[in-house]
Amino acid sequence: MKLFGTGGVVAAAVFALTGFAANAAECIAPANPGGGWDFTCRQVGKSLQDLGLIDQTMQVVNLAGGGGGVAFAEVVNKRNDDNELIVAASAATATRLAQGAYPGNTMDQVRWLAAIGADYGVIAVAADSPINTLPELLDQIKADPSSVSVAGGSAVGGWDHLKVLIAANAYGIDDVRSVKYIAFDGGGEAVTQLLAGSVQAFTGDISEAKGFVDSGDIKVIAVLAPERLPGEFADFPTAKEQGVDAIGANWRGFYAPGGMSDEAYNDWVSKIAQLYASDEWKEVMAANGLAPLDLQGEDFQNFVADSVAQIQAISKEIGIIK
Repeated sequence: MKLFGTGGVVAAAVFALTGFAANAAECIAPANPGGGWDFTCRQVGKSLQDLGLIDQTMQVVNLAGGGGGVAFAEVVNKRNDDNELIVAASAATATRLAQGAYPGNTMDQVRWLAAIGADYGVIAVAADSPINTLPELLDQIKADPSSVSVAGGSAVGGWDHLKVLIAANAYGIDDVRSVKYIAFDGGGEAVTQLLAGSVQAFTGDISEAKGFVDSGDIKVIAVLAPERLPGEFADFPTAKEQGVDAIGANWRGFYAPGGMSDEAYNDWVSKIAQLYASDEWKEVMAANGLAPLDLQGEDFQNFVADSVAQIQAISKEIGIIK
């Protein structure tokens, strides 16, 4: 898997949105080169050009800081009416907005354009674990919360932590604070602790879990997707089919300045929708471990709003925010 593919770290060859010729279009990646947001800007820019959907230059600018907060503030405060600007975003963006990590900023200050795919969350156990289903794991947590430690590669209150809490909440565990989560420095270290027997379960993304499944080290007991994923992921059961209505998508997509004109907004939404529907983008998704998430315009705006509300509620419950 190459979810954050280093191949995207190239000179910022550049592309532009047809119809707005006055200025070169720009994609802000709110992090340093090489990460998921950088991948999103560069790969989408290249694919838009390859498909002939843009014919001028779209500059990729890395604006790191504050987990995306520096870029968000820049857009809101200085570039609110820029019709040629889009910004890479993900579930991490929604999490930080929900938890107030961008001081003074809210999701309603920008316009949400579209998703380009998702890396769905998984809950897994060691291959030799007696636990085989998500309800079995959650029943054990219900009966004796101290007997189950769940490892993840994000900090307490981060996306890996929230995924297992979303599942617990959906299963009827009233006090999700009882779920024992242990944070490690990345998914690989969390899986190592699982294999060592230090913890009983793992929460992460499907792209990072797949290699450990192929090596026979772990078994995925639930994918937090609305339906079974295609291809090599088809054997993994969803939480939903086990009676746990939990969706945990580390989505990737874009937002735009809040003051962008309707004409420009609709044009960007249309072009990203055409990109998403193309065979070329399906190949990019397959090569980088991205699963389908087909949302544009108002549907995407509503999806992000629902995500922020859900994360806010759980974050309040576990004391991350007041």
